[in-house]
Parts: sequence; structure tokens; C-alpha cells
Amino acid sequence: MGPPGAGKGTQAKVIADHFGIPAISTGDIFRANVTHGTPLGKKAQEYMDAGEYVPDEVTNLMVRARIDEPDAEPGFLLDGYPRTLSQVEELDGMIRFTGHRLDAVVVLTVDADEIVERLLQRARVEGRADDTEDVVRRRQEVYVEQTEPLIEVYRGRGLVYEIDGMGAVEEVTKRIFDALDAVPQS
Repeated sequence: MGPPGAGKGTQAKVIADHFGIPAISTGDIFRANVTHGTPLGKKAQEYMDAGEYVPDEVTNLMVRARIDEPDAEPGFLLDGYPRTLSQVEELDGMIRFTGHRLDAVVVLTVDADEIVERLLQRARVEGRADDTEDVVRRRQEVYVEQTEPLIEVYRGRGLVYEIDGMGAVEEVTKRIFDALDAVPQS
């Protein structure tokens, strides 16, 4: 977890590869369902075309279907999910059903101005004209309002490992693995 631009996607791939599990990104799930023209993909596309968030019920169904795939049986890493308190409840039910458990919630912390600069740089490189400073700062506000409360839920469960997300990718990766080495095994 962490705000947009904290490096979650970059770190998720490294961690998932290390543990031999899939990194499950809601963005990737949305794109795959849309590309394959699934009923859920068509529903998600309607919301995305209107510039709206895909509703929890559609997102939840896509995540549930993804964690039911064989490659996720030994475990999985979630990137971009859950984002709301109702999604936390839904995820709890999903993993009870599949027999999985949450081992850790890695939260990347990055200075807000650094995040803005990262996302503006990415926008320039990738030609994302709609990622203006105002839009990027608004996304940070939405994160604080909607997603930070989830961190407190997971902190109450003793699952949160806050990692300084500043610095080179390799440095952040080392911090994450050092923290994950301390995760109690059951």
C-alpha cells in the first residue's frame, strides 16, 4: 500500500518474483478483462469511459476470480486492492474461502512533494497530458481520505510494515525484504 507514485507496482513485481507468486494488480485485472471483452470487463469499461471509479462489486468479483486461478494457490501479492473499507471486508471473506491468510501489509511512505515530482516526471515520459500537478495532488488527497484508514485496520491486526519509499529502487527493495524477514511464520 501507499499513495500513487510511491513505487508499489515496481516493488510488487520484485517481491512477487522473489517469492514465486503472482503480483495481482487491479489495473492489470481491469485491462485484461476489458481486452478479453468479459462481461465484467465491459461493465468496468463503462465506468472508466465515464472517468469514474469502477464500483467495488465489479472490482471485488474480478479480484475473487483472479485469486481463484491456479497460479495464486501458493499465495499472491495484491497491488491496488483493497482501497476501501468495504473491500477489506470482502477480501477477508475471499481469503477465508480460499484458505489463504494475510502475512503482511507493506506500506511505502514517500514525501508528498517527491511523489508529485515522480508522477509529473512519469507523465512527461509517458505523454500523460492529463496528469497535471493539480490532478496528482488531488489523487494524493483521495488516497489520504479513502485508503489511509485501511492502514489503521491492518495496523490493529499487527500486519503493517511501514517502509521508507525514498531512495533508489534497490534500497527500497532491501528495506522491504529486511522487514519481511521479520514477519512471523505460521
